[in-house]
Amino acid sequence: MIDIQTVAAILEETATEEVLPRFRDLGHGDVQEKAAGELVTVVDLAVEQALSRRLPDLLPGSVMVGEEGAHAEPALMDRLHEDGPVWIVDPIDGTRNFARGREAFAIMVALVSAGETRAAWILEPATGRFGVAEAGAGAWMAGRRLQVAASAAPQAMTGSLHASRYAPRELARRVDQRRSRVSAVKSLGCAGAEYLRLAEGETHFTLFTRLMPWDHVPGALIHQEAGGHARCFDGRPYRADRYKDFGLLMAPDQESWQALYEVLLAE
Repeated sequence: MIDIQTVAAILEETATEEVLPRFRDLGHGDVQEKAAGELVTVVDLAVEQALSRRLPDLLPGSVMVGEEGAHAEPALMDRLHEDGPVWIVDPIDGTRNFARGREAFAIMVALVSAGETRAAWILEPATGRFGVAEAGAGAWMAGRRLQVAASAAPQAMTGSLHASRYAPRELARRVDQRRSRVSAVKSLGCAGAEYLRLAEGETHFTLFTRLMPWDHVPGALIHQEAGGHARCFDGRPYRADRYKDFGLLMAPDQESWQALYEVLLAE
């Protein structure tokens, strides 16, 4: 394994050097649409490039799969099916928020080996909130151990529902029609920020339908190490190589996961 704090320091340095100087100071042409409805900024690219120079050197034989690199070269996703150590990187999660000057954006990193997530980091550069986790060692923020919210009846549990345009139409319709069965809150527009508020116990659950690894692998481990229970809609655990599937539900524990599944998803 690598030293958790060494990686944390690299992310903080990268945020200081590459992110914060450009926050709310993007120029003309610094924001592009890389695909329909998906933005990329010069900062996304700069952060990913900076991390690609530093993270693999920490662990001999490791490779990196970043969101922007995989967009340019889809074959990089094949690395997720290999047994060697892989750094999964989202250079700016919540790019739309970042481009609009909103604070809900994050740098997200996970280290995966033999398909299992070993460590995870989620840093919000604008707020300084920084969640870290190591498999079997808990999830932490500023020296404080994180703990998910206590379970409750579905109608009393708060959380966000992301049945997006990537979801099958029938599934999205079903979730939307059943929103009133839980205490749904507004999405933050940033998976990293959603995972931090879950791990801190600010919300009880969240539901995602698009499972790209950079969006969920870091947060899934932090949530798990904070005591949470997560499963894909088929009841199996989420892994980095399940990015072609859809549907992930996070909850405080197994019993509340099943209760949420029944009220939100069951046919």
